[in-house]
Amino acid sequence: MAEDETKKDETPEETPQDETPQDEAPEAAGPVAEEAPGEELGSSPEAEQAEPAESEGRGTDAAASPDPLSAPPAEDESAGDDLPWKERRRLEKSRRPHTPRPQQSAEERVAEREARRKRKAAERRKERSAARAKKDGKGTGTPVAEHEANAAKVRQGIVVSDKAEKSITVRIDFVRRHPTYEKVVRNTRTLHAHDERNEAGEGDTVRVVETRPMSKTKRWRLVEVVEKAR
Repeated sequence: MAEDETKKDETPEETPQDETPQDEAPEAAGPVAEEAPGEELGSSPEAEQAEPAESEGRGTDAAASPDPLSAPPAEDESAGDDLPWKERRRLEKSRRPHTPRPQQSAEERVAEREARRKRKAAERRKERSAARAKKDGKGTGTPVAEHEANAAKVRQGIVVSDKAEKSITVRIDFVRRHPTYEKVVRNTRTLHAHDERNEAGEGDTVRVVETRPMSKTKRWRLVEVVEKAR
């Protein structure tokens, strides 16, 4: 008897489950199922008219506002302002629309190039003439440089030769003190001078002046005879 009682105690007691009765399920789902078929979404004529209008509005909006990602980026016109004028001209030329032209021969290309150069030259002349007319001749311009002729060099020496016709050879003596050693340095130089009337003789002290080249070696001219030789 004790074993039967312990077995009864070990068996779990089955708790009744809360089962919903079958007659209550239709009542809970009743209000949803009793909706009229004409009230479903999109089944009314007003909804059918609204849908095309909304689709048309979406189409116009899409056409009016294109996709910014698909649109090509706009070229910045001020991007080439800081470039050199050659690079800027090349950039402007690349942006111009290209129109194909008929094939030309070498002579036709040369003639076209010459015509283009003449046209540009005429335009430049027109601009320059307009600029000059705008000034009305009142511009000061660059003043004329004052040309001052350098004083001709004059030397005094002794005639060492008068054998040539209308020419004499004059020896010039230089006496200078050395800038570093302070020693008196004597030096001589001979030059050829033009004597038109053969006035000077050998041993005379004469004065000559620098002049234009009169021969291969003559760059001086006799001015006067300072002292005649004894």
